[in-house]
Amino acid sequence: MRNYLNFEEEIKNLENELDKLKDPYNKEGLSEVDTSKITKIQTEIDQKLKDVYSNLNHWQTTQVARHEDRPKSKFFIENLFTEFIPLSGDRFYGEDKSVIAGFGKFNSKSVLVIGQEKGQNLESRIERNFGMMRPEGYRKTIRLMKLADKFNIPIVFFIDTPGAYPGVGAEERGQAEAIAKTIECSMKLGVPTISVIIGEGGSGGAVALASSSRILMLSNAIYSVISPEGCATILWRDPTKTLEAAQAMKLSAKDLLDLEIIDEIIAEPVGGAHRDQDLTLENVRHSIQKSLNDLIFLSRDEVINLRKNKFLSIGRSKGFTRKSSSETGLSINTSFLTRVEKLFRQNKREVLIFGLLTFSIFIFYYFL
Repeated sequence: MRNYLNFEEEIKNLENELDKLKDPYNKEGLSEVDTSKITKIQTEIDQKLKDVYSNLNHWQTTQVARHEDRPKSKFFIENLFTEFIPLSGDRFYGEDKSVIAGFGKFNSKSVLVIGQEKGQNLESRIERNFGMMRPEGYRKTIRLMKLADKFNIPIVFFIDTPGAYPGVGAEERGQAEAIAKTIECSMKLGVPTISVIIGEGGSGGAVALASSSRILMLSNAIYSVISPEGCATILWRDPTKTLEAAQAMKLSAKDLLDLEIIDEIIAEPVGGAHRDQDLTLENVRHSIQKSLNDLIFLSRDEVINLRKNKFLSIGRSKGFTRKSSSETGLSINTSFLTRVEKLFRQNKREVLIFGLLTFSIFIFYYFL
């Protein structure tokens, strides 16, 4: 049974009509299949999908990113990687089933794969905690990332989470510290890291696994510091203002590519990734391979510097500060007068003494 979003009502009606035409034997008696009408309705569906999905607003994009039929991390891991060996536990507390992690081979090359998994049905979603990782999940990823770094194995992340788990137990076990340590570990890795945002990239739970050399994103995925509902509740005290919040946060792939937060948009089939999972799989495979080819021959220092400069440059050209000419630091270009003023404020005493000495020497020579 297909699941439809609220803006897909016309598509739903057309597809229901198409199903009836393709199965004429569910009526009384027998009838012939009307191929011409089937072709006409299929053309209408294709056109309607194209029209609707080419004009999605930010909230509709969020709904598509959360679609329950959308391919999950488990699907990509099972179909993109061979000889996959899952690994469990953080060696401190326990296993977190919301994250699947292990070593496998991608086109005959060894990689570490880490994916946030929401689950396919109610039972698996409860078991996977709806993709919301706990501290032990982040500590497990740190353990495996260090292992991959030791043996010079690239890492591929699949990101799909509404955020880190906000439960009391998770906070007591150090949720914030675990996320911060994961980001710190990611930034220090000397191996290429590639993050693929396949659905919902929410909050610090997503950022922890997206501090990578390359960030790829499916065209109908989202990536934001908070959910639109949470943002609307905080800013407007009204959780129904989700469209305004989603637009303000610029959480779509196009917005994030324009802001240079992500590096590439992976095209989805018309109607979303859930309508043609095989095509989506091939598009993701091609993008990962392309990124690995670009990064695999870099030295460890080059990988680290590339990642560092990538994140230091975010917000420089289109944010609140002027663009930096330095690729290795946080400094920005300032005028000569601004630098003199800053120097004076930092060294007032020395500047005053130097000024008095200079003035005294000038007076001495003038009167002599």
